[in-house]
Amino acid sequence: MKVRSSYWQLLPYLWPQWPLFVRGFTCIFGYVLFTLLLPYLAGEVAFFIGQGNVNQIAYWLGLATVVFLIRGLFQYGQNIFMTGAALEMALNLRKRVYAHLHKLGLDYFETTQTGDLTYRLTEDIDRVGEIIDKLSHQFLSNILQLIAIPAYMLYLNWPLTLAGLILAPLMAWLIGQFGQRLLVLSRQSQNQVSNLSALLTEVFSGIRVVQAFAAQEYELKRFNQEAERNRQAKYRAQQLKAIQFPVVGFLEAVSIMLLFLLGGWQISQNNLTGQEFVSFLAAVALLIQPIDLTISNYNEFKQTEASVERIFELMAEKPSLYEKPHAKELPRVKGKVEYYHVSFAYHPGQPVLQDLCLQASPGDVIALVGASGAGKSTLISLLPRFYDPQAGKILIDDIDIRDVTITSLRRQIGIVPQDVTLFSGTIAENIAYGQEKLNLEAITQAAKIANAHSFITQFPQGYHTWLGERGVNLSGGQRQRLAIARAIVNDPRILILDEATSALDSESEALVQEALERVMQNRTVFIVAHRLSSVRRANCILVLEQGQVVEAGTHDFLLSQGGRYARFYAQQFYSTNQ
Repeated sequence: MKVRSSYWQLLPYLWPQWPLFVRGFTCIFGYVLFTLLLPYLAGEVAFFIGQGNVNQIAYWLGLATVVFLIRGLFQYGQNIFMTGAALEMALNLRKRVYAHLHKLGLDYFETTQTGDLTYRLTEDIDRVGEIIDKLSHQFLSNILQLIAIPAYMLYLNWPLTLAGLILAPLMAWLIGQFGQRLLVLSRQSQNQVSNLSALLTEVFSGIRVVQAFAAQEYELKRFNQEAERNRQAKYRAQQLKAIQFPVVGFLEAVSIMLLFLLGGWQISQNNLTGQEFVSFLAAVALLIQPIDLTISNYNEFKQTEASVERIFELMAEKPSLYEKPHAKELPRVKGKVEYYHVSFAYHPGQPVLQDLCLQASPGDVIALVGASGAGKSTLISLLPRFYDPQAGKILIDDIDIRDVTITSLRRQIGIVPQDVTLFSGTIAENIAYGQEKLNLEAITQAAKIANAHSFITQFPQGYHTWLGERGVNLSGGQRQRLAIARAIVNDPRILILDEATSALDSESEALVQEALERVMQNRTVFIVAHRLSSVRRANCILVLEQGQVVEAGTHDFLLSQGGRYARFYAQQFYSTNQ
């Protein structure tokens, strides 16, 4: 059973805003102080109304006007200072969570719904900022009024005050019970919203597949089911609040009617004057809004606690990859790469690579072939440390890659993935992705090498052409060539081509292959290919099977051996000529 509220985890993010909170608290105290003057002024006005003294009525009403004005200024101050502090806290929290997510490994994102992460970074953090804003000025102001105003009422007539507060313990208990139930329902509701968000992200990112398979009706049914679950979860929470307010409102009404009854009896016994009773009723009237807002704020407080828990669930995720405390920058490398008895498994007991050894000299072109699941993509994923092997080590220029910073390692490795990802931005920004300053000369040179310059310059804005999300306004071949340009723009000494020409037609493939042969000079290149025609000129072809190298050699040598590679090649050659 949880004892400590999740809100305590927000303190490190709230503390830096203490100057704004101090100013806001000062305004809150001023606001409550001037609120306390209002019941007294109401009693004075009532007294002179009874006497028919217009001058005194005007005087006290004028004084009340000044009090309302000053009270309003304090209210503005508490709102603006506390809102500023809450928004700054939410901004810092969002930055911290986003930065933390970037420290997590690929294994985390491969098993996490993107829509859920997006919802937590946006809606959940916004909700936390809003409740901190309300708690810091509304809730605190209401609590102070709920202390100060009853104290004034006790001063006026303590028997009447105690009688009016007789139902307060019952109201407090009911509010607490409703709040705990709301927390449970809010967790369920927000999880359903996250599921709905994840579904939308998944469908819209794969809309081409949805339409290709005429699966619109299927996706509509999935969406309707999730939307209905979301509606039910929200309805249960609203249903509980719909019960709460009439119950608490009824108790408030009973308390007020009891006050009128006892107040009339006190006046009849000459224990209370009419002026004091009007002042007392004005104080009671001032209590109604703080009570209602406190209930509302408490409900939101419990609902938002689920958001706080969801946010700090992300912060509790531990990175699967760590940099050593004194990791050094990887110097400019020559390109020697060695895998030394490397073993790796995504899941215990299911090895993908087993005791693998591999050595590449600078300038070598290493091709990896084999059936799906043989470990080709895993092997190249270990080089930029997307994952770490469970056994063995990987060296670049005789330096263990776990001894250097991840950033300096990855900046010296160019990667062209099989599935090209482009971002909203210009063509130049996509080629120089990750660089704050654009070197247009280097970008243009990389594009020319990748045979992308010709189609780029056909756009009216050229390299400043804006690409839509994921580059949907480009053909598959154009996207692939931009990815190749991106990989070589920084002149890396190590290049990884994961099916780099898979999206190109025969003519474009020939042009890119010719260009790649130029950029491969003096670089260590790893090629993962299913189309064996693209690996004929490799210095060494490694045939992988069940995570182990079973054959190695040049294209001609492996064909002469008549082994697995020869069978793969014969199958492709046969199918190509059918």
